[in-house]
Amino acid sequence: MVASAPTPQVPPDDGAAVDLDDPEAQALEWRDALVDAAAHGQRLDRCVVAMATEFSRSHLQGLIDRGHVQVDGVVQTVASRKLKLGQRVRLELVPTAQSLAFRPEPIPLCIVYEDEHLLVVDKPVGLVVHPAAGHWSGTLLNGLLAHHAGAATLPRAGIVHRLDKDTSGLMVVAKTLPAMTTLVRLIALREVRRVYLALAMGEVSFDERRIEAPIGRDPSSRVRMAVVASGKPARTDVRCLARRDGVSALRCQLHTGRTHQIRVHLAHIGHPLVGDVLYGGKPAHGLTRQALHAARLAFAHPADDRPMSFEAAMPADLARAWIE
Repeated sequence: MVASAPTPQVPPDDGAAVDLDDPEAQALEWRDALVDAAAHGQRLDRCVVAMATEFSRSHLQGLIDRGHVQVDGVVQTVASRKLKLGQRVRLELVPTAQSLAFRPEPIPLCIVYEDEHLLVVDKPVGLVVHPAAGHWSGTLLNGLLAHHAGAATLPRAGIVHRLDKDTSGLMVVAKTLPAMTTLVRLIALREVRRVYLALAMGEVSFDERRIEAPIGRDPSSRVRMAVVASGKPARTDVRCLARRDGVSALRCQLHTGRTHQIRVHLAHIGHPLVGDVLYGGKPAHGLTRQALHAARLAFAHPADDRPMSFEAAMPADLARAWIE
């Protein structure tokens, strides 16, 4: 295989225009290679991997599937196609989704407080906080990068704690590195007060209960967390606000911030969240997502220690299902 020099920002052979105002188009690069005697009879995907060794095989095979590879000017989508001596292979090297994830996007943010040090947002249901597999764009992080220039200089754009995609409510985000350092320390010291409202399956038998049970990765499922002996210490204080019609309205205060903590702890005591199918809950009262809302947030301001306290009303779907 004889490769030519990379050709950035060159239109493909079919003459399709490239929008140079599009950040993704600006990152495009085309590479060409001539099939020599050693590569005669080789599979197309092996040739493409040799042309771009810095990318994973799965990403490059995906480029073939999506029509980003040509042989003698004709788009090819069959990875197993055998090449012949003298053919020219052209690869349109589209960046990985991960490489494009940390860029500004004008996403509407519900900001309930902001100053030069921090902001507090009311996250809606459905908004992913941080880019990850399946959600490389349209996240809170992308919106923060667009909202203020300083976010680009901070780890995770200043995000110091997270909410699940289908959990709504309050989050504090740092706007400077000193503020971020202080907020992370306050969370570690359990000096950030986080109170959630939840609807759980079944009518609980207690008025108040402290749940202290270690949380770690579920050994039987990579997407779930579980109460496991080897997990990290976790504490949730739960108060029952009302119970009827087979559900309980709960007030949950976090003292630690483990992944899926409230969801795991309530499932552990036999009362998974309404709508939380991952942990054994079922849709009810019109809710098909987990019935969890970060309703109250309180902390000392990282710059001057003044007390800060915020409340956020429940989203419409949870408010309609709520019992009291």
